[in-house]
Amino acid sequence: MIYSPSEDSYLLSSVLKKLCKNKSVLDIGSGSGIQAETAMKSGCSTILTTDINPESIALLKKKNLPTILSDLFSNLSKSQKFDIIVFNPPYLPLDNKEPKESRLATTGGKQGDEIILKFLKQAPPYLTQKGFILLLTSSLTPKERINKLLSSLSLKKSLLAKKKLFMESLHVWKIQNA
Repeated sequence: MIYSPSEDSYLLSSVLKKLCKNKSVLDIGSGSGIQAETAMKSGCSTILTTDINPESIALLKKKNLPTILSDLFSNLSKSQKFDIIVFNPPYLPLDNKEPKESRLATTGGKQGDEIILKFLKQAPPYLTQKGFILLLTSSLTPKERINKLLSSLSLKKSLLAKKKLFMESLHVWKIQNA
């Protein structure tokens, strides 16, 4: 199952298109490729997509997007650096009522922050000196461990966009060196 663009995707895309001109962009967990397509249309200098889902990789290749099958950064070279790393992660806590096939795209772990924590631990070496991360989270995503990790990694976050939905609020954060 490939995650279809939804409110979260469009919110993140609206921020990315304002920031990516002449920037190298890495789209982690690219899914349908909406962020990569936005970056290309908005004048990024280079784009690379990754996803853990082979179905997504096949779709991204059909769209002629450079892509790598990868669990976060596992198949990227340590020498690769990007001005922007964009990530719309699975960010919801585990819901046993949700069908197992859709959990890969929506569930960020038992508490909802586990994939984000793993991502944040791995991302900094892949950023250029002035590079930054665009990360989407939900009001349903626990923040305490994320904030502690950012502090321990000497990273700061600033809120770039917010959208209120029926059951939650979506947030786009810019994360960079403090």
